[in-house]
Amino acid sequence: MSIEKVIMVAKEEFLRKQVSQHLRKKRIDVAECGTIQEAHDFMGKGNFDLMLLDQSLPDGEGAEFLEEVNLRPAKPMVVMMGAEGSVDLAVQCMAKGAFDYLLKPFSNEQVEIILRKAEQFAQVLNVNQFLTSQEAEDPENEILGESEATHKLRKLIRRIAQTNATVLIQGENGTGKELVAHAMHHNSHRKDGPFIKLNCAALPENLVESELFGHEKGSFTGATNKREGRFELAHGGTIFLDEISELSLPLQSKLLRVLQEREFERVGGNRTVKVDVRVVAATNRKLEQSVEKNEFRQDLYFRLNVVPVYVPALRERDGDVPLLAEAFCQRFIRNHGVPVKGLTPESLAALQAHDWPGNIRELQNVLERAVILCGEDGYIHPEQLGLTAPPQAGIGDAPTGAIDDKPIAIVPAAPTTAAASNGAPTTLAELEKQHILSTLKHCEGNRTRTAETLDINIRTLRNKLNEYKEQGEAAD
Repeated sequence: MSIEKVIMVAKEEFLRKQVSQHLRKKRIDVAECGTIQEAHDFMGKGNFDLMLLDQSLPDGEGAEFLEEVNLRPAKPMVVMMGAEGSVDLAVQCMAKGAFDYLLKPFSNEQVEIILRKAEQFAQVLNVNQFLTSQEAEDPENEILGESEATHKLRKLIRRIAQTNATVLIQGENGTGKELVAHAMHHNSHRKDGPFIKLNCAALPENLVESELFGHEKGSFTGATNKREGRFELAHGGTIFLDEISELSLPLQSKLLRVLQEREFERVGGNRTVKVDVRVVAATNRKLEQSVEKNEFRQDLYFRLNVVPVYVPALRERDGDVPLLAEAFCQRFIRNHGVPVKGLTPESLAALQAHDWPGNIRELQNVLERAVILCGEDGYIHPEQLGLTAPPQAGIGDAPTGAIDDKPIAIVPAAPTTAAASNGAPTTLAELEKQHILSTLKHCEGNRTRTAETLDINIRTLRNKLNEYKEQGEAAD
């Protein structure tokens, strides 16, 4: 975070002029005050990032005013200024909440040191506040697996992590793209800096720009204070932009500038903010096709795709399912505090036979449910997994599961038209399309209700329907 607005409260006019001229050369806005009353008037008009406050003023003591300032909801960092020999007073001011103390007379170089310390402190404070407000991250963030595909992925992450190159992570939903981004940050020289993430599809389009770049006070209704965006919070670290394909074209243009120049303006502002961040983006779509459809800027795609990383689907990670299943079971046993002993051999075989269209996320959900529904014997049986029947079972033999010892039917997926006509297996994409279109029909064409039923983002549903419309298979 940069210091942009400073209020200088000092009784000596020459000192105010000296400091103010130096700060204005750095394009910092400065308000000059000779009394506490003047400072009250300025602070009533707006907020400041930093206050340089004299210990003794014509209408009161700076230490008393410091206590008032610290009661404000949006308070500046306060640096007290005092004469030589007032070390004890300096200690008292620090105890009352002063950020630092300057002994007069002081040089412009000392002011520079104060500015750097204040910027670093504000950065740490803002990042901590942001991370505290987010949902708790999963502490189990290791990339597990012993398959060849997983070994190659870990090796690639370690190699890429040591650079500052922009990375584009691609893979199906639920494969763990955020986990890969976190691993890149953790293994890089930026690991002590912040790791800031933003799901570009999780927010309304009119809020994404403010989240990315921040906004100035009064830039729109509800903007009561200046706010730093995710790029500023990520200064010195890594920013992870998930579902990058969902950004609108105007925002793609602004993101391109940040990737090229590492600078931007906040919403409603004209001050250029420079940042040092590494950008890692992720998508579950093929951006090449989005470029061909003019839904994604080609120049932005080239900027993002400096180092492409493909995260393999779970079905491509031969042999990883048992290891992941064991790790997830232990995690959910701890989380829920249930006396589960583990999986039966039959359950493990069922897990290995499943195709996992939802990848690791689906595996986690299946195992969490199984741990919760585990029977009195303490072992997880196939019926508690809730998976579809194995291929050798007859279509009429629907398997059953048990919830509180009451059997429930698990209905196997109905055969698709293509599979029924020639016996050939249907692709996962075709199954997804048929399910989306049938749900849309069931919801009488209401897209919002369809997205809620499918548990997907409305923007994702719109993109899917646009694809089907081009194929001539989606109703308006």
